[in-house]
Amino acid sequence: MSSSNDNNPSASTRGFFPSTSLSLTLGIFRDGEEAVDDRKEEGANTTVTEISSETSGPARSRSDDDFDVDPDVDDGDDANNKNKSKKRKKYHRHTAEQIREMEALFKESPHPDEKQRQQLSKRLGLHPRQVKFWFQNRRTQIKAVQERHENSLLKSELDKLSEENKLLRETIKKGTCTNCGFGSSSKDAAIYIDEQQLRVENAKLKAEIEKLRTSVGKYPQGASPTTSCSAGNDHENKSSLDLCSGVFGLEKSRVIKIVNLAMEELVQMASAGEPLWVKSFETGREILNYDEYLNKFSTMDLSNVQQLKFIEASRDSGVVFVDLPRLVRSFMDVKEYEEMFSCMVSKAATLDVICIGEGANRNGAIQLMFAELQMLTPLVVTREVYFVRYSKQVSADKWAIVDISIDNVEKNIDAFLARCRKRPSGCIIEDKSNGHCKVTWIEHWECQKSIAHSMFRAIINSGLAFGARHWMATLQQQCERLVFFLATNVPTKDSSGIGTLAGRKSILKLAQRMTWSFSRALGASSFHTWKKIPSKTGYDIRVASRKNLNDPGEPLGVILCAVSSIWLPVSHTLLFDFLRDETRRNEWDIMSNGGPVQSIANLAKGQDRGNAVSVHTMKWKENMWMIQDSCTNTYESMVVCAPVAVNTMQSIMAGCDSSSIAILPSGFSILPDGIEARPLVITSKADNQSWEYGSLLTVGFQILTSDSPISKLSMESVDSVNTLISSTLHNIKTGLQCEDQ
Repeated sequence: MSSSNDNNPSASTRGFFPSTSLSLTLGIFRDGEEAVDDRKEEGANTTVTEISSETSGPARSRSDDDFDVDPDVDDGDDANNKNKSKKRKKYHRHTAEQIREMEALFKESPHPDEKQRQQLSKRLGLHPRQVKFWFQNRRTQIKAVQERHENSLLKSELDKLSEENKLLRETIKKGTCTNCGFGSSSKDAAIYIDEQQLRVENAKLKAEIEKLRTSVGKYPQGASPTTSCSAGNDHENKSSLDLCSGVFGLEKSRVIKIVNLAMEELVQMASAGEPLWVKSFETGREILNYDEYLNKFSTMDLSNVQQLKFIEASRDSGVVFVDLPRLVRSFMDVKEYEEMFSCMVSKAATLDVICIGEGANRNGAIQLMFAELQMLTPLVVTREVYFVRYSKQVSADKWAIVDISIDNVEKNIDAFLARCRKRPSGCIIEDKSNGHCKVTWIEHWECQKSIAHSMFRAIINSGLAFGARHWMATLQQQCERLVFFLATNVPTKDSSGIGTLAGRKSILKLAQRMTWSFSRALGASSFHTWKKIPSKTGYDIRVASRKNLNDPGEPLGVILCAVSSIWLPVSHTLLFDFLRDETRRNEWDIMSNGGPVQSIANLAKGQDRGNAVSVHTMKWKENMWMIQDSCTNTYESMVVCAPVAVNTMQSIMAGCDSSSIAILPSGFSILPDGIEARPLVITSKADNQSWEYGSLLTVGFQILTSDSPISKLSMESVDSVNTLISSTLHNIKTGLQCEDQ
């Protein structure tokens, strides 16, 4: 403590308790008298908050208020001492010099031995018993303060758990009968299931609490952030990093420095040409010259780059049909971001707003985010990454949005996430006339070398699966869908069968939700637990089940999802046209029993004719209609469909709200196989050239096995979905004339 505190003990007391470094200073005494300080490092330049006994009163020791410190009393167990009359306690106030000497020894050894106490007592002119009691009281004092601090932290954690329990119990109560106040047998079972899930969640939260407590103990002192993003918004710019900087191991000023360097790198990488980016003559894609990259951007911290990590970098650009402010908001709003890239982002969350930014578009906003990226197959593991997103207006008509991983976040939250991280990635958005924007996208990953499934190895290793081309194609497709959704002058040829604008919007909303639900059910996200089932046909079929208790967008009960992926020797465009064509549906759909399918409505949602929503009638099921959503871009295609009752579909086509309609979509995901096409025979006539094509087809079916959440998954349901997928894949091969592949 500074010398000024000797004259103002009340001020030092007030400054002691709210100290953010308290638990770290006291952490070496966490286990009471048995604790040992083993956290010292040579050369460590750490500022330690000293806790002097002067904070307990004006220059005195508590030990002498509570114990008999008469130096004439023998420390031994002399039996004659028991018969002596009780002496009056003698109070002695230690001098400032004596306290400083004992404090110095206490820092070195909180448990001095007899020899150390004897030497110190002789040097200070105190009795050894006085020194012994002073050290005992000092340890007790520190332990009590630490326990109060830890109790306050645990109390806040308990409040959070209690609030979550309260919300879950309220959700359960909503399922009880309004007449009698009791739940039915199925509801009682649902409550039991919720309670089990609640226990699991509480266990996870408790584990997270322990993990956070450990990270707090490792966080260095004196690192509380003080830098603000703008002088005029100090109060608004305060984030949880200011209050709990030890949770993620981040310092606000350090984050701002990192994102500014990342922004400079992103802008340069977006505008640079050769030698940084070299265009491939075979594929036409741009390839990053990594040696040139290391020379050009040596200012970035590359100390954590491991030799075993695989570098994946790509760049792509294109024009999107959306105005710049709306596009910027879509990136900074996590819900819109998740909806925009629903086939790629299975989960996303904003963990902290480090800087709120200025203006309507939040210029200068910085936020800590989490995202789980997936491919639409359970055979490819997801990429889970924590990163900081920074949005900045570079010029009057140009914005930049950069993502960058910060090592401390992954290390303190989950060591498993170290297997992949983002180097400066993102996009440069240039405003063009008439609501158009040019977007240049950069994706730069560091990933651990891992063996992917052989079927998807080429598309992953080529950088296409999570590369800039995939992001850019998806962004263009979604922006085009938004334009067609808001359009009021759609030509009749692109909007047949729907009489009103409200009906068109209602159908498009239902189709979008259907495709989003299908994408969420298909990937290897932590939402699902996939299990491989035996198949007599040789297909790799995996199943996962879930119970829907209260989501009105899906049927209530037990839902079984079955997925299988295969390679086919046809182009992905040919395969997409085959599957979306209603006139050929009876060739592969075993549910049609060979009956015809007739289209009664067709709505375009993009310039490509493959981007459309259609409604079909099915002769074999007169009380049901089929809604089909077809999506395609330069990277990926999808065909998703779901049966809907006729009267329900008619109300939706009339303009009624479709958000509460329960649907269970199934369909297909189609990808190129990632092996760049090369000519087998080169001739002067382009039409006579023979090309090698291949595509990856993933089929997914979802069925409701029981409308009761307490039902167990039966083997009959697994066998039926196994037969369904196997027969569908066989019929598709037969229709494409590639049965022997």
